Amino acid sequence: MGDPNQLKLALFDCDGTLVDSQHSIVACMTAAWEAHGLGVPDPLEVRRMVGLPLVEGVALLRPDLDRAMQIRVAESYRDAFAAMRTQGLLQEPLYRGIRETLDALDAAGVLLGVATGKTMRGLQGVLERHGLTGRFVTLQTADRGPGKPDPAMVHRALEEAGVDRRSTVMIGDTTYDIQMARNARVASVGVSWGYHEVPELLAAGADRIVHHGTDVATAVLAILDGH
Repeated sequence: MGDPNQLKLALFDCDGTLVDSQHSIVACMTAAWEAHGLGVPDPLEVRRMVGLPLVEGVALLRPDLDRAMQIRVAESYRDAFAAMRTQGLLQEPLYRGIRETLDALDAAGVLLGVATGKTMRGLQGVLERHGLTGRFVTLQTADRGPGKPDPAMVHRALEEAGVDRRSTVMIGDTTYDIQMARNARVASVGVSWGYHEVPELLAAGADRIVHHGTDVATAVLAILDGH
């Protein structure tokens, strides 16, 4: 991994890693539950399902519902999210230090990518709002195939970017991100500001843990340089 001529890739999760979207996610899930008379979800439990494909997340929250109802709840969530987007009510700010980390990795010649449970439309919306369109060489979303922790998104990212798995680091805030990285046999960095706790990330196999956005680049470069 120390070959300076070898392409390198930093693959980022989005929700809970690049942007703090918990307010919008909880609001939309609450609206989806209310639309079907299911009461009000526990915000902490909603946070824990972030990163999974949406229907799988609903299934985790409400395993008592049949699959058809879980799908309908997921559709209502998407409708609520689309309405918030149209009304300009989405709250998905970048975490502090993330833009600086992207700049630092760029400057070091590391390619950037995203692997997220969002749809492509949702991800592109986030990138547009933060002026990040064009910064990433590969965008992998849950509507293109199997979601986390299946390794498919990482495999597609490696193919699109033309990068070897040994020169790739996945950065994420949930055990789903770390498990996906392990399943794809790539290194991983867990971030402490997202939706799963640090002990969980370590137990899932994170190679490093960082506590501030600006520390991500340092951790990624250290792994890629073999340190």
